[in-house]
Amino acid sequence: MSLTELLRHVGIFGGAVMVCLALLSVFSVGMIIDKQRRFGLAWRQSEKFKPEFKKFLHGGDAQDLIEAGKLHENSYVAQVVSAGIIEYDGVRQSGGDPVASLELVTSALRDSISETLIQLKGGLGVLATIGSTAPFIGLFGTVVGIINAFRSIAATGSGGMSVVSGGIAEALVSTALGIFVAIPAVVAFNHFTGRIETFHVAMNRASSQLVNCLFKTPELKELDVEVDEVKEPRVKKEGPVYAAR
Repeated sequence: MSLTELLRHVGIFGGAVMVCLALLSVFSVGMIIDKQRRFGLAWRQSEKFKPEFKKFLHGGDAQDLIEAGKLHENSYVAQVVSAGIIEYDGVRQSGGDPVASLELVTSALRDSISETLIQLKGGLGVLATIGSTAPFIGLFGTVVGIINAFRSIAATGSGGMSVVSGGIAEALVSTALGIFVAIPAVVAFNHFTGRIETFHVAMNRASSQLVNCLFKTPELKELDVEVDEVKEPRVKKEGPVYAAR
């Protein structure tokens, strides 16, 4: 019996299960294509943004880095770095002490990483749900098909192929569809999860490099030297007073 002949003997309930699985398959494939496109765009823009970021780390201007971040809005690295440098530049332009803004910059970087991860993970929960539930939906159709086959046998009192073909068709096609829908969803979920872990490592590395560049620069060492020079005259002035006593 061919597949077309099997489908002709499928009942109403089995057909509903198959339509449901077909819709899940179309939705899953559409989401996989969309996530692949978005991840590819994010990776390409991040690769283009990295030279600008390295230029800043080697003495570039903060405003140039902010402008580069605006040109690469889909880059996960650019989103994180822009959040930190904008916070740092805002404190500096408002007249505050940039050195004392370490906690603010760190908080902005941490929040940006969390928000970017949420954006990257969007839709993966649906893929995981489809991958885990599709086989059970197919199994449900399988059980119903077998029940229909036994009901046909009980109604006719015989077990010929023409009697059980409808139930067997529901059972076989539902099982096959459930597996067919689940496999791409599970594979795509694992693939995208691995890429997100790679993106997360890149964001953490970029945030650490930015913090080290902003708060461990030679200017801070010069500031410490100036503070020591201010303290030394005070000691010299107080010395003769103690000597006179």
